[in-house]
This record gives sequence, structure tokens and C-alpha cells, in this order.
Amino acid sequence: MNQHILNDQYFMREAIKEAKIAFQDGEIPIGAVVVCQDRIIARAHNLTEMLNDMTAHAEMQAITAASNFLGSKYLNECSLYVTVEPCVMCAGAIFWTQMKRVVYGTADEKRGCSTTGVSLFHPRTTLTFGVLEEECSRLMKDFFAAKR
Repeated sequence: MNQHILNDQYFMREAIKEAKIAFQDGEIPIGAVVVCQDRIIARAHNLTEMLNDMTAHAEMQAITAASNFLGSKYLNECSLYVTVEPCVMCAGAIFWTQMKRVVYGTADEKRGCSTTGVSLFHPRTTLTFGVLEEECSRLMKDFFAAKR
């Protein structure tokens, strides 16, 4: 297995750790990490319930933390690893940061940004999906099964 795939799996496992924290806290289990120069500079998970704020998605929290860490609104040298495909709102925020790369685990067939039929990411952003897809998908399925 090449190093790039191993790195993607490593960083996605870190995002999954965040998603598990969200799950334990009764939040939809989505986790994210921002990586710059092979180092995690931000970690986040959904906080919409705790903050009573529909914009408190894992990606939004991670973007804010990474921007604060770097002292920059642009994250064009960073990669975002997120367990579930970003929604339209998060894709818009990712666009404005000019994120270098977005890697997500599982698709969101109902609310994912790909459901629009157009790419909402910055033209220079590369997209990788399906990294540890089964584990990311299982977290979501288990969460919603417990809710029913």
C-alpha cells in the first residue's frame, strides 16, 4: 500500500475519533481534522446540539480552529479530512478557504454537496472520497438506529 493511502487512512482515523466523541455527546457523529505539512493543526466534531447552532458542523469548527492556528483565513496548503461528505454550507466555507484537498469517508446521499450536481469546491481543491468508508458509514447508521 502506498504512503499516500496510508496517510489518508491515518488522518481519517483521527477524524473518526472526533466523530465518536460527537456520538457519545448525542451529536450527529461527524468528525474532522485539518492537516498542514503532515501535521494535524485542528480537530473538531459536530456541536450543533450543544451550541444550539445549526452552523456548528465539524467542518466549520475545524476551519475556524485551523484559521486561528495559522493566523490566516486561507487554508490553501491544508487538507480537510471529514468522516461524511460536506453539506452545501460547509462546501461553501471550504471554497472560501481555498482548501488544497478534501478527503471524506462516506457520502451523504440526502444532504451532501454532490447532490447539487455541480462542484462547490474551489477549482484548485482536489477531492478524495471513500477513505475508511465502511467505518464512517457504520457510525452514522448506528447513531440514527439508536435514535429510532
